[in-house]
Amino acid sequence: MPAYNSMFNETEGYTPRLIGNIPLLPLRTRTRGPAEVLPAPDPPLPPNESPDAESESYDILDEALLLFRANTFFRNFEIQGNPDRLLIYSILFISECLGKIRPSHGLRDANKELMNIALDNNFSIPGDPGFPLNQMYEPPQDRQDAEQLRQYLAQVRQELATRLLARVYDESEDGKPSKWWLSFTKRKFMGKAL
Repeated sequence: MPAYNSMFNETEGYTPRLIGNIPLLPLRTRTRGPAEVLPAPDPPLPPNESPDAESESYDILDEALLLFRANTFFRNFEIQGNPDRLLIYSILFISECLGKIRPSHGLRDANKELMNIALDNNFSIPGDPGFPLNQMYEPPQDRQDAEQLRQYLAQVRQELATRLLARVYDESEDGKPSKWWLSFTKRKFMGKAL
């Protein structure tokens, strides 16, 4: 059985800007950055839920959170389009975030940890020597593209950290993280880590 690919591979009539081969897809976010902003769902949803896949508010980050647990079990992933590359990056970042949340962390401690990771601008992008998937990603053409890609991925990281926290601490009345989510901390998607 193959891993689940992004539904954004089949988007017709819309061609996002590519930097290297990472698409700058629109996001439903309030975080500042270069991404085009999608409208909020109507009626508003709780922070721990995603809109339906057919909704205009559904974005690649909703898909990454939805497919994370299923795709984490796969060591191979066949890339069928450029949105898959953003999906891979997002899943690897979710894994990194879950690795920072401890079972004893309350929401406040976890928020502090994840925001430190998300706001750290010292992360590798395709083309950098420390980027783990350079063989699958093309580097940006010039320094300006590299800076825009870094800003976009920083926006993706911040929004993913916020949405992940809402899900991990969703049902906990005792203030502890969900064991269901934390059970994936040891798993490495494709055997890689950011």
